Amino acid sequence: MTIKNIYEDDAYAAAYDKLEFPGTYYLAFRDLPWILKRHAGGKKAMDFGCGTGRSTRFLAGLGFDPVGVDIAEEMVLKARANDASGQYLHIEDGDLSQFEDDAFDLVLSTFTFDNIATAEKKIEIFRELSRVLKPDGRIVSLVSSPEIYWHEWSSFSTKDFPENRQAKCGEVVKIIVTALEDQRPVDDIVWPHENYLDVYQKSGLEVLEIQRPIGREDDPCDWVNETAIPPWVIYVLGKG
Repeated sequence: MTIKNIYEDDAYAAAYDKLEFPGTYYLAFRDLPWILKRHAGGKKAMDFGCGTGRSTRFLAGLGFDPVGVDIAEEMVLKARANDASGQYLHIEDGDLSQFEDDAFDLVLSTFTFDNIATAEKKIEIFRELSRVLKPDGRIVSLVSSPEIYWHEWSSFSTKDFPENRQAKCGEVVKIIVTALEDQRPVDDIVWPHENYLDVYQKSGLEVLEIQRPIGREDDPCDWVNETAIPPWVIYVLGKG
């Protein structure tokens, strides 16, 4: 299986760098403050798959002391340019060896696991994230629901890819981020809920909470399908 990581493309990184929290992305981040308030007991945080630093700055705005890490060097360079006082590190694929055991109160990962192709790699990374997590720390992983690849959304389009509906766990699906100037299709990996539960169990993690945010009438967005179908799933995980 071949998956193209478009986030390592400099032109796409430049377009993604301008993205904040429009439309469907707003729904991904809307409920995170109160989820983190209830589950995160300290302030030392890792933003795993930080991209251009949007989610790292989000954590800093909530009072956390975050470090952002990403495998896409182009993204990390944009993050540093946007936030000179922040800490952003380019890492090799899943390599967290520079971090000590029990170093973080919180690991946040937004959309990152949509681009990790195999169960073996997911399990390997989650075990590493668990290693750097304090005994009472939390991993909060926000991922795309399979349904996001089947419908139209405020910030996404999949109508040109009807084959997405036949994709099985671990297969490539395509989606266009209509909120970006660069509307080249993005390759993601579809991963259903029951398969995530299996990954967490094999990683030695306990699922503490699951949220599927859905659009509300009082949200500052023009929803398409978001009020009927949750595009995201948020998992709160602890050490088993």
